[in-house]
Amino acid sequence: MIKPATGQSNTNDNSTEAGDEVVRVTSHLVPVPTTVVDTRGVAIMNLRLEDFELSVDGQPKPISDIARAESPVRMAMLFDNSGSLDASRDFEKRAAVRFFRNVMRPADQAAIYSVSTNIELSQPMTSNVALLEQTIQSFAKPEGATSLYDGIFMALTYVKPFPGRRVIVIVSDGRDTTSRYDHDFEATLQRLSADECQVYVVQTGVYDNANVRDLAAERRMQEFAAQTGGAAYIPKSVDDLDNAFAQISADLAQQYILSYYPASDKRDGKYHLISVRVKPQPNARVRSRKGFLVKVSDRA
Repeated sequence: MIKPATGQSNTNDNSTEAGDEVVRVTSHLVPVPTTVVDTRGVAIMNLRLEDFELSVDGQPKPISDIARAESPVRMAMLFDNSGSLDASRDFEKRAAVRFFRNVMRPADQAAIYSVSTNIELSQPMTSNVALLEQTIQSFAKPEGATSLYDGIFMALTYVKPFPGRRVIVIVSDGRDTTSRYDHDFEATLQRLSADECQVYVVQTGVYDNANVRDLAAERRMQEFAAQTGGAAYIPKSVDDLDNAFAQISADLAQQYILSYYPASDKRDGKYHLISVRVKPQPNARVRSRKGFLVKVSDRA
């Protein structure tokens, strides 16, 4: 029987004091959001737990539960307010406004971060779409550099306590210029692997001449999305925007959430590869997170 997803990790805390610090040893549930479509791109519905095979580091592992993606979404949008987006400013604002209008459901909530040299939580978590749109429209002329990776770290910390499926939406050209030295691409990817949070990217700042596009930034954004089971889109028109948001909305509404409890030897602070396939549908296209990383202990 498929149950609605709760989106929460089941954590058993055994706390012991070590000096002034508290070390929590956790038994960690790894949720694996999974999208399954046929060769035409149409979602395959009504799959059962026994239809899925989940492998970790190449070895089949038991799936403890399966749920449909009916639980609320808690998302943080990282809105690029840096000077590099000046040329595509209006397009970026339309992208953000259309996102909230097309994707937000009544049970969902979203927050907005302004990303430039500094990171600012411009709108705390809310379900009020009009308030989210107003926040986007109120942003002044973009200026400054881009601390995008810093913003991802801050957003992950912010959404972590919220129940439900956690999602980060990046509306940016993907360039990072001023994040902290320890918040580089690899460190950010590792943090995303350790947190249960999907990344969707709406890449703005696209130019007709591919020679002046930042292809490295595009690849990094695509990697963030692919590793977390999300998706990256590069719209060039308003119609492309609507198509991208329709796909994200369908994605969030049609996902399966597979639950996997790592054995103790997988809770070692190392990165472990995940793959998912649908046994009765060998030609199905499956998109899910690519791996996980469970810390040995969490410090309070």
